[in-house]
Amino acid sequence: MTEGATEAVTQVVRLRPRSVAALAVAGLVGVLGFGWPFLTGAGDAGAAARGAGPNAPYLFLVLLPLVIAVVLAELTEGGMDAKAVAMLGVLSAAGTALRALSPGTGGFEPTLFLVILAARVFGAGFGFALGSVVILASGLATGGVGPWLPFQMVGLAWVGLAAGLLPRASGRAERVLLAGYASVAGFAFGALLNLSFWPFSTSLPAGMSYAAGEPVLTNLRHYAAFYVTTSFGWDCVRAVVNAALILLAGRVVLGTLRRAARRAAFEAPVDFDAPVNVTAPVNVDAPANFGAPAEQSTGQLPPAQRTDRPADTRWARP
Repeated sequence: MTEGATEAVTQVVRLRPRSVAALAVAGLVGVLGFGWPFLTGAGDAGAAARGAGPNAPYLFLVLLPLVIAVVLAELTEGGMDAKAVAMLGVLSAAGTALRALSPGTGGFEPTLFLVILAARVFGAGFGFALGSVVILASGLATGGVGPWLPFQMVGLAWVGLAAGLLPRASGRAERVLLAGYASVAGFAFGALLNLSFWPFSTSLPAGMSYAAGEPVLTNLRHYAAFYVTTSFGWDCVRAVVNAALILLAGRVVLGTLRRAARRAAFEAPVDFDAPVNVTAPVNVDAPANFGAPAEQSTGQLPPAQRTDRPADTRWARP
């Protein structure tokens, strides 16, 4: 494959109508789960006093894992074969190792690099599944299980899903496109995850804390001030690191993943119903002559050989 050729995306996870519907429901629940501070009791002090805002995160904390489980089950129900599951397991292990070695310290989190490139090669459905499984596996492996885990799973799943939907490109243009997307995703991922704990931070100044019952624009200004003050520096490191990794190692990693996709032939149909002729006669009584020369490439049998067998079979072919 030449540098300028455009590689088609290998749809390892086939998105059927039910899968698309499940992804849409998961997206809606995720938007509500992240955006509830700006939606529940906004501008309504009475609703905030009745608990419309504070009770919302507990509802989504229960709903998000269930929705993710339903989506993953729907994606794998007839949409993934054994080869796809094996590839998902290998890449999930690699992503878990990356998170274990660099658990977001100082914003250094190269997991997005792997998820984006894998989603680019194997498709949007695979990217969603990989993002979710990487976060879940790394959380179980490192003890990072908590109320934040479903939000992290949805956030990285969205990163993989969107990466698989990027327009086609080739060569250097493709790597620049993916690097630019990694930069944007680095900031968006951090901004989304902050929403999982920002409303509960009670030690913040008045201009940065969540104000229940206040108008949407007021809370947006407060959150913007909080984000720039506390998280923007970390997210800059995340964006730069993942973009640089794609520019430096993207060509090698993309080539490796695409070779694996071609060899695995994920999209090749497998026919287990092909007829097999098991009624062809086989002469098990014919003597074996291990000294006879093998058939030539022309398909002709070797000449008859003289043997000490009875006369009626003396000139029989071996």
